Amino acid sequence: MSRHHKSSGKLRPTADLLERVAETIQSRRLFRPGESILVAVSGGLDSLVLLHLLHHLATANKWRLSVAHLNHRLRGRSSDADERLVQTVCKKLALPVFVECAGVRELAGDQKLSIEMAARKARHEFLARVAAREKISTIAFAHHADDQVELFFIRLLRGSGGEGLAGMRWRNPSPFAKGVQIVRPLLGETKSALRDFAAKHQIKFREDATNDSLDILRNRIRHELLPLMKNKYQPTLTRIVLRLMDILGGEADLAKAMAEDWMTQAQKSTSASRTRLFAELSLAVQRRCIQSQLLAEEIAPDFELIEKLRLMPGKYVTVSQSDTAPFNVFRDTEGFVHRRSSDVAKFNNGSYNLSLSESAGQATFDGVAISWHTQAKPGKNLPKQASRTEYFDAESVGPRAVLRHWRKGDRFQPIGMPSAVKLQDLFVNQRVPRALRHQLVVAESEKGEVFWVEGLRISERFKLTKATKRRLQWQWRRD
Repeated sequence: MSRHHKSSGKLRPTADLLERVAETIQSRRLFRPGESILVAVSGGLDSLVLLHLLHHLATANKWRLSVAHLNHRLRGRSSDADERLVQTVCKKLALPVFVECAGVRELAGDQKLSIEMAARKARHEFLARVAAREKISTIAFAHHADDQVELFFIRLLRGSGGEGLAGMRWRNPSPFAKGVQIVRPLLGETKSALRDFAAKHQIKFREDATNDSLDILRNRIRHELLPLMKNKYQPTLTRIVLRLMDILGGEADLAKAMAEDWMTQAQKSTSASRTRLFAELSLAVQRRCIQSQLLAEEIAPDFELIEKLRLMPGKYVTVSQSDTAPFNVFRDTEGFVHRRSSDVAKFNNGSYNLSLSESAGQATFDGVAISWHTQAKPGKNLPKQASRTEYFDAESVGPRAVLRHWRKGDRFQPIGMPSAVKLQDLFVNQRVPRALRHQLVVAESEKGEVFWVEGLRISERFKLTKATKRRLQWQWRRD
């Protein structure tokens, strides 16, 4: 059964909590003057205190408040009573309210989620829809300091890294609505401060009886673990954990920024430079680089997977996720993560014929875009080196070329080497990951000699010399 807490009256603007929250909003620039704000209200203590606080501050800041409530239908009549309370409060405060019902149990069953995760997903999707429809770019949540501490221990027990342990941010993008920000003005306030404020100002709210159920991990942390730690080990646990989360958040932001900087530099660098750049990164940044790439591929970045990719470049790691068939991922020596189907790598016999008789042209073969330009420039002097650009003796290449993949028995003479070697041996010596070898594109001349291998040095036989009369400028990029 849910419990009622008695009755509602107008908020009196003398509370310390109100002053602290107003100062926090201003100092952290959480809301802009004149902004439209959608307040997520469940009917519980936290969200109704937040609503009353923002309602009082709205006039001075010219905010336009709206309220959104999702009835999860998890507690029968109690859920309906929550909805009625929110409707009643919004009517008294003269605020527009948007209400929707969701079948959370059905969603959890269909998508194989826990009830808690299904409720969270349904709530965020509902709020994103309302925000988009009403053209509101900010959603206010009532998460507070106690929520942060509980989240810290939940994620600690699950083995989260620094970014996860940093907890919720004061302001961050919505995971379900582009251009919408989630703001949490109460993160610096404790539950007891909210409860005292509600009692002092007679703010009516409802309590969810499931908050006392010890079947839920968060509740066991709240009712068992935290009281034990505060009573027996550290009375100021909340303050210490919040400080630790702030430190971890700053360090996680630094690692993220350094990883993004590496990605930017790597895209502009040569293959050898990229390999060196990744090897020189600190351990934390290497892990962050891999984690970011896994997230971009919608792959869960658990610690074991990240470590396997970091420590074993070129080695396939099989990933199984509930919503996809098993697939393989691997990291190349340059630090980039690649996703492949779980099929065993095979030789690819496809090819693409190029006519180089025109002065310029372009083509795409299996994800690699090639552009070329023939120039009547004699001699071997090269222009300033550019990423993914090579120069060949046009007469040696001839008027035609073929783009294809590596084939068994291919031989190649890299520039500076006295003789040709098997391309397979060269891949081994250059530490090209086994999983990548069959994906690389090569180019062979009219006479069937390989003069270019994607990502490796050019061929000695086709380099510019003093006798060169025309040069072939060759540029490529992989989509």
